[in-house]
Amino acid sequence: MPHKSGFVNIIGNPNVGKSTLMNEMVGEKLSIITSKSQTTRHRIMGIVNTDDYQIVYSDTPGILKPNYKLQEKMMGFVGTAIEDADIMLYITDVVETFDKNQQYIDRLSKIEVPILLLINKIDLSNQEKLEALVDIWKQILPKAEIIPISALNKFNLEYVFKRIIELLPESPPYFPKDSLTDKSERFFVSEIIREKVLLNYQKEIPYSVEIEIEEFKDTDQLLRIRALIHVTRPSQKGIIIGHKGQALKKTGTEARKDIEAFFGKKVFLEMYVKVSKDWRDNDRPLRNFGYNS
Repeated sequence: MPHKSGFVNIIGNPNVGKSTLMNEMVGEKLSIITSKSQTTRHRIMGIVNTDDYQIVYSDTPGILKPNYKLQEKMMGFVGTAIEDADIMLYITDVVETFDKNQQYIDRLSKIEVPILLLINKIDLSNQEKLEALVDIWKQILPKAEIIPISALNKFNLEYVFKRIIELLPESPPYFPKDSLTDKSERFFVSEIIREKVLLNYQKEIPYSVEIEIEEFKDTDQLLRIRALIHVTRPSQKGIIIGHKGQALKKTGTEARKDIEAFFGKKVFLEMYVKVSKDWRDNDRPLRNFGYNS
Protein backbone atom coordinates (compact mmCIF):
# COMPACT_ATOMS: atom_id res chain seq x y z
CA MET A 1 0.00 0.00 0.00
CA PRO A 2 1.47 3.43 -0.93
CA HIS A 3 2.57 5.62 1.95
CA LYS A 4 0.48 8.73 2.67
CA SER A 5 1.70 11.97 4.18
CA GLY A 6 0.53 15.57 4.36
CA PHE A 7 -0.01 18.81 6.23
CA VAL A 8 -3.41 19.07 7.93
CA ASN A 9 -3.67 22.69 9.01
CA ILE A 10 -6.16 24.04 11.53
CA ILE A 11 -7.36 27.64 11.32
CA GLY A 12 -10.28 29.61 12.72
CA ASN A 13 -11.26 32.54 14.88
CA PRO A 14 -10.22 32.79 18.56
CA ASN A 15 -11.78 30.46 21.14
CA VAL A 16 -13.49 28.08 18.72
CA GLY A 17 -11.51 25.05 19.99
CA LYS A 18 -8.56 24.74 17.58
CA SER A 19 -6.03 23.80 20.25
CA THR A 20 -8.40 21.34 21.95
CA LEU A 21 -8.93 19.64 18.60
CA MET A 22 -5.21 19.58 17.83
CA ASN A 23 -4.34 17.97 21.17
CA GLU A 24 -7.07 15.36 20.77
CA MET A 25 -6.00 14.46 17.22
CA VAL A 26 -2.34 14.15 18.20
CA GLY A 27 -3.00 12.47 21.55
CA GLU A 28 -0.68 14.81 23.44
CA LYS A 29 -1.05 18.26 25.00
CA LEU A 30 1.14 20.25 22.61
CA SER A 31 -0.94 23.45 22.54
CA ILE A 32 -1.77 25.34 25.72
CA ILE A 33 -5.46 26.00 26.32
CA THR A 34 -7.17 28.82 28.22
CA SER A 35 -10.44 30.69 27.82
CA LYS A 36 -8.56 33.85 26.77
CA SER A 37 -8.20 34.82 23.13
CA GLN A 38 -4.68 34.87 21.63
CA THR A 39 -3.64 31.90 23.79
CA THR A 40 -1.92 30.35 20.76
CA ARG A 41 0.73 32.66 19.27
CA HIS A 42 2.81 30.29 17.14
CA ARG A 43 2.18 27.67 14.51
CA ILE A 44 2.64 24.40 16.40
CA MET A 45 2.99 21.11 14.55
CA GLY A 46 1.90 17.78 15.99
CA ILE A 47 2.92 14.67 14.08
CA VAL A 48 1.05 11.35 14.03
CA ASN A 49 2.92 8.37 12.57
CA THR A 50 2.14 4.80 11.56
CA ASP A 51 3.86 2.51 9.05
CA ASP A 52 1.34 3.60 6.41
CA TYR A 53 0.99 7.34 6.94
CA GLN A 54 2.28 10.52 8.58
CA ILE A 55 -0.16 13.32 9.47
CA VAL A 56 1.42 16.69 10.25
CA TYR A 57 -1.21 18.72 12.10
CA SER A 58 -0.70 22.45 12.59
CA ASP A 59 -2.39 24.52 15.28
CA THR A 60 -2.40 28.26 14.50
CA PRO A 61 -3.27 31.53 16.25
CA GLY A 62 -6.88 32.66 16.21
CA ILE A 63 -7.65 35.02 13.33
CA LEU A 64 -7.70 38.71 14.29
CA LYS A 65 -7.05 42.18 12.94
CA PRO A 66 -3.46 43.05 13.98
CA ASN A 67 -2.85 46.02 16.27
CA TYR A 68 0.93 45.56 16.58
CA LYS A 69 3.78 43.61 14.98
CA LEU A 70 3.42 40.56 17.21
CA GLN A 71 -0.12 40.08 15.93
CA GLU A 72 1.05 40.65 12.35
CA LYS A 73 3.55 37.82 12.82
CA MET A 74 0.81 35.63 14.30
CA MET A 75 -1.38 36.22 11.25
CA GLY A 76 1.65 35.40 9.10
CA PHE A 77 1.57 31.90 10.60
CA VAL A 78 -2.11 31.62 9.62
CA GLY A 79 -1.36 32.74 6.05
CA THR A 80 1.43 30.19 5.68
CA ALA A 81 -0.86 27.46 7.00
CA ILE A 82 -3.40 28.27 4.28
CA GLU A 83 -0.71 28.22 1.59
CA ASP A 84 0.98 24.89 2.42
CA ALA A 85 -2.02 22.79 3.52
CA ASP A 86 -2.77 19.43 1.93
CA ILE A 87 -6.02 19.33 3.92
CA MET A 88 -7.55 22.39 5.59
CA LEU A 89 -9.53 22.15 8.81
CA TYR A 90 -11.55 25.34 9.29
CA ILE A 91 -13.01 25.43 12.80
CA THR A 92 -16.10 27.40 13.67
CA ASP A 93 -18.59 26.88 16.48
CA VAL A 94 -22.29 27.22 17.23
CA VAL A 95 -22.05 30.74 18.71
CA GLU A 96 -19.73 32.83 16.53
CA THR A 97 -21.00 35.12 13.77
CA PHE A 98 -20.58 34.09 10.13
CA ASP A 99 -19.04 37.30 8.82
CA LYS A 100 -16.20 37.45 11.35
CA ASN A 101 -12.91 37.96 9.46
CA GLN A 102 -14.61 37.41 6.11
CA GLN A 103 -11.34 37.88 4.19
CA TYR A 104 -10.13 34.48 5.41
CA ILE A 105 -13.33 32.79 4.25
CA ASP A 106 -12.69 34.40 0.86
CA ARG A 107 -9.14 33.00 0.84
CA LEU A 108 -10.41 29.52 1.69
CA SER A 109 -12.91 29.65 -1.17
CA LYS A 110 -10.01 30.02 -3.62
CA ILE A 111 -7.73 27.19 -2.46
CA GLU A 112 -7.70 23.86 -4.28
CA VAL A 113 -7.14 21.45 -1.38
CA PRO A 114 -9.96 19.64 0.49
CA ILE A 115 -11.60 21.66 3.27
CA LEU A 116 -13.27 20.08 6.29
CA LEU A 117 -15.41 22.73 7.98
CA LEU A 118 -15.86 21.58 11.57
CA ILE A 119 -18.71 23.11 13.58
CA ASN A 120 -17.49 22.71 17.16
CA LYS A 121 -19.27 22.88 20.54
CA ILE A 122 -22.46 21.29 19.22
CA ASP A 123 -23.27 20.25 22.81
CA LEU A 124 -24.18 23.93 23.33
CA SER A 125 -26.86 23.82 20.64
CA ASN A 126 -29.80 21.67 19.51
CA GLN A 127 -30.58 19.71 16.35
CA GLU A 128 -32.79 22.37 14.77
CA LYS A 129 -30.28 25.19 15.26
CA LEU A 130 -27.42 22.97 14.09
CA GLU A 131 -29.21 22.05 10.86
CA ALA A 132 -29.85 25.74 10.17
CA LEU A 133 -26.18 26.44 10.83
CA VAL A 134 -25.08 23.72 8.40
CA ASP A 135 -27.35 25.15 5.69
CA ILE A 136 -25.84 28.64 6.13
CA TRP A 137 -22.27 27.33 5.95
CA LYS A 138 -23.11 25.34 2.81
CA GLN A 139 -23.93 28.67 1.15
CA ILE A 140 -20.90 30.51 2.57
CA LEU A 141 -18.32 27.82 1.70
CA PRO A 142 -19.98 25.36 -0.72
CA LYS A 143 -16.77 23.46 -1.52
CA ALA A 144 -16.25 22.45 2.12
CA GLU A 145 -17.37 19.21 3.72
CA ILE A 146 -19.24 20.21 6.88
CA ILE A 147 -18.87 18.03 9.99
CA PRO A 148 -20.47 18.85 13.39
CA ILE A 149 -18.15 17.97 16.29
CA SER A 150 -17.48 18.44 19.97
CA ALA A 151 -13.72 18.46 20.43
CA LEU A 152 -14.08 18.61 24.22
CA ASN A 153 -16.36 15.56 24.30
CA LYS A 154 -14.56 13.84 21.40
CA PHE A 155 -17.81 13.58 19.43
CA ASN A 156 -17.32 12.76 15.72
CA LEU A 157 -13.51 13.04 15.95
CA GLU A 158 -13.11 9.45 14.77
CA TYR A 159 -15.01 10.34 11.62
CA VAL A 160 -12.86 13.45 11.08
CA PHE A 161 -9.76 11.27 11.44
CA LYS A 162 -11.19 8.74 8.95
CA ARG A 163 -11.80 11.50 6.39
CA ILE A 164 -8.28 12.88 6.89
CA ILE A 165 -6.77 9.45 6.17
CA GLU A 166 -8.94 9.11 3.04
CA LEU A 167 -7.98 12.58 1.76
CA LEU A 168 -4.28 12.39 2.63
CA PRO A 169 -2.10 12.44 -0.51
CA GLU A 170 0.40 9.74 -1.35
CA SER A 171 3.83 10.93 -0.25
CA PRO A 172 6.90 9.85 1.71
CA PRO A 173 7.08 11.21 5.28
CA TYR A 174 8.17 14.82 5.77
CA PHE A 175 9.69 14.19 9.22
CA PRO A 176 11.49 11.25 10.86
CA LYS A 177 8.98 8.62 11.95
CA ASP A 178 9.76 9.08 15.65
CA SER A 179 8.94 12.82 15.54
CA LEU A 180 6.06 14.18 17.62
CA THR A 181 6.48 17.90 16.89
CA ASP A 182 8.69 20.48 15.21
CA LYS A 183 9.13 22.48 18.43
CA SER A 184 11.99 22.26 20.94
CA GLU A 185 11.78 21.29 24.60
CA ARG A 186 12.55 24.91 25.52
CA PHE A 187 9.51 26.03 23.52
CA PHE A 188 7.16 23.79 25.49
CA VAL A 189 8.63 24.99 28.80
CA SER A 190 8.04 28.60 27.77
CA GLU A 191 4.47 27.77 26.71
CA ILE A 192 3.68 26.04 30.00
CA ILE A 193 4.87 29.11 31.92
CA ARG A 194 2.91 31.43 29.63
CA GLU A 195 -0.22 29.31 30.16
CA LYS A 196 0.07 29.89 33.92
CA VAL A 197 0.43 33.64 33.34
CA LEU A 198 -2.73 33.56 31.19
CA LEU A 199 -4.59 31.73 33.94
CA ASN A 200 -3.32 33.74 36.93
CA TYR A 201 -3.34 37.34 35.70
CA GLN A 202 -6.05 39.56 34.25
CA LYS A 203 -6.58 42.38 31.75
CA GLU A 204 -3.56 43.37 29.63
CA ILE A 205 -0.93 41.46 31.63
CA PRO A 206 -1.03 38.11 29.74
CA TYR A 207 -0.88 39.88 26.37
CA SER A 208 2.17 41.92 27.42
CA VAL A 209 4.16 38.85 28.48
CA GLU A 210 6.67 36.72 26.59
CA ILE A 211 8.76 33.93 28.11
CA GLU A 212 12.46 33.43 27.38
CA ILE A 213 14.24 30.28 28.55
CA GLU A 214 17.75 31.43 29.51
CA GLU A 215 18.97 28.09 30.85
CA PHE A 216 17.87 24.52 30.19
CA LYS A 217 20.13 21.87 31.76
CA ASP A 218 18.91 18.29 31.58
CA THR A 219 20.57 15.66 33.80
CA ASP A 220 19.50 12.11 34.63
CA GLN A 221 17.80 13.14 37.86
CA LEU A 222 16.90 16.82 37.46
CA LEU A 223 15.95 19.44 34.90
CA ARG A 224 17.31 22.91 35.76
CA ILE A 225 15.49 25.81 34.10
CA ARG A 226 15.91 29.56 34.35
CA ALA A 227 13.13 31.56 32.72
CA LEU A 228 12.79 35.27 32.06
CA ILE A 229 9.31 36.80 31.93
CA HIS A 230 9.35 39.86 29.67
CA VAL A 231 6.76 42.59 30.25
CA THR A 232 6.32 45.98 28.60
CA ARG A 233 5.97 48.29 31.64
CA PRO A 234 7.40 48.53 35.19
CA SER A 235 3.89 48.44 36.66
CA GLN A 236 3.34 45.05 35.00
CA LYS A 237 6.53 43.73 36.57
CA GLY A 238 5.15 44.59 40.00
CA ILE A 239 1.87 42.81 39.26
CA ILE A 240 3.63 39.69 37.98
CA ILE A 241 5.81 39.50 41.11
CA GLY A 242 3.01 40.41 43.52
CA HIS A 243 3.18 41.26 47.23
CA LYS A 244 6.34 39.75 48.71
CA GLY A 245 6.74 37.71 45.52
CA GLN A 246 3.65 35.58 46.20
CA ALA A 247 2.09 35.89 42.73
CA LEU A 248 5.31 34.87 40.97
CA LYS A 249 5.81 32.02 43.41
CA LYS A 250 2.29 30.67 42.74
CA THR A 251 2.81 30.87 38.97
CA GLY A 252 6.20 29.18 39.27
CA THR A 253 4.87 26.34 41.42
CA GLU A 254 2.03 25.61 39.00
CA ALA A 255 4.39 25.75 36.00
CA ARG A 256 6.96 23.49 37.68
CA LYS A 257 4.36 20.80 38.35
CA ASP A 258 3.23 20.79 34.71
CA ILE A 259 6.82 20.78 33.43
CA GLU A 260 7.59 17.80 35.69
CA ALA A 261 4.55 15.98 34.28
CA PHE A 262 5.58 16.85 30.71
CA PHE A 263 9.18 15.60 31.07
CA GLY A 264 8.61 12.91 33.69
CA LYS A 265 11.33 14.12 36.06
CA LYS A 266 12.02 16.58 38.86
CA VAL A 267 12.41 20.23 37.86
CA PHE A 268 14.22 23.13 39.52
CA LEU A 269 12.66 26.29 38.08
CA GLU A 270 13.89 29.84 38.60
CA MET A 271 11.85 32.73 37.19
CA TYR A 272 12.71 36.41 36.88
CA VAL A 273 10.83 39.39 35.45
CA LYS A 274 12.31 41.96 33.06
CA VAL A 275 10.84 45.11 31.53
CA SER A 276 11.37 45.00 27.75
CA LYS A 277 9.58 48.08 26.49
CA ASP A 278 7.69 47.70 23.19
CA TRP A 279 8.91 44.15 22.53
CA ARG A 280 5.60 43.44 20.73
CA ASP A 281 6.42 46.08 18.10
CA ASN A 282 10.17 45.48 17.76
CA ASP A 283 11.47 43.13 15.05
CA ARG A 284 14.62 42.06 16.89
CA PRO A 285 13.02 40.65 20.07
CA LEU A 286 10.21 39.17 18.00
CA ARG A 287 12.79 37.23 15.96
CA ASN A 288 14.51 36.12 19.17
CA PHE A 289 11.19 34.85 20.49
CA GLY A 290 10.58 32.80 17.34
CA TYR A 291 8.15 35.04 15.45
CA ASN A 292 9.81 34.67 12.06
CA SER A 293 6.80 34.54 9.75
